[in-house]
Amino acid sequence: MSQRPAPAVKVEQGRKRVRVYLAGDLVADTRAPLLVWEIANYPAYYIPAADIIAELIPAGRRDRRPPLGEAEILHVKTSAATAELAARRYADSPVPELRDAIRLDWGAMSEWLEEDEPVYVHPRDPYKRVDILASSRRVRVELDGVTVAESAQPRILFETGLPPRYYLPITDLRTDLLRPSDRSTQCPYKGTAAYWSVDTTAVAEKGRLHTDVVWIYRAPLAESQKIAGLACFYNERADIYLDGVLQARPKSPFS
Repeated sequence: MSQRPAPAVKVEQGRKRVRVYLAGDLVADTRAPLLVWEIANYPAYYIPAADIIAELIPAGRRDRRPPLGEAEILHVKTSAATAELAARRYADSPVPELRDAIRLDWGAMSEWLEEDEPVYVHPRDPYKRVDILASSRRVRVELDGVTVAESAQPRILFETGLPPRYYLPITDLRTDLLRPSDRSTQCPYKGTAAYWSVDTTAVAEKGRLHTDVVWIYRAPLAESQKIAGLACFYNERADIYLDGVLQARPKSPFS
């Protein structure tokens, strides 16, 4: 049986200046980053080798990732720190654009800047858009048959590739059911989110603790200021009624 060919890797020339830091030292500074969609959801940055300032030390390890090819694994060393196994070089990649580029591990670096602004989690996708619209539609959220939020003044966030998100004033939530969580996440478009769990055990026959089901951006990035201080439930994990109509639970990476 013949094998299916590996899917093509999308590569695009980025237009932003990108700088990378490790423990305060500059690792890379480029005006010609490559955006590489290794997976469909978002791109990664590959930095031209000539724009790497840190020392790259061979780790004596190699790794193969179709369809990128075989990578040489490298340590990234500056005067302040060493990030072990934090870089990849696909010198013989079947994708020609990658052969003279370095793939730095995002999480191993201390800071990434697009132009002069920090960016978190992954590069911003030039084909992804976030719209936040004020609405008078009535949103009601149920967990275990209990109404835990109801509002006629939501902000609806439309983000490419994800279901609409309904951000509600905290005063429209059953705050007595909220339980603090230690979880936080970061988004390159919205900033850092804090979470609550919702406990319905005292108000529902089959109630339970719904862990990290609602989040809030208390100080979102400038482009997402409209959702500052508003709370949002995972519509993958809650029953959401929009103008009285129960919405189907969407399929998404967060399902």
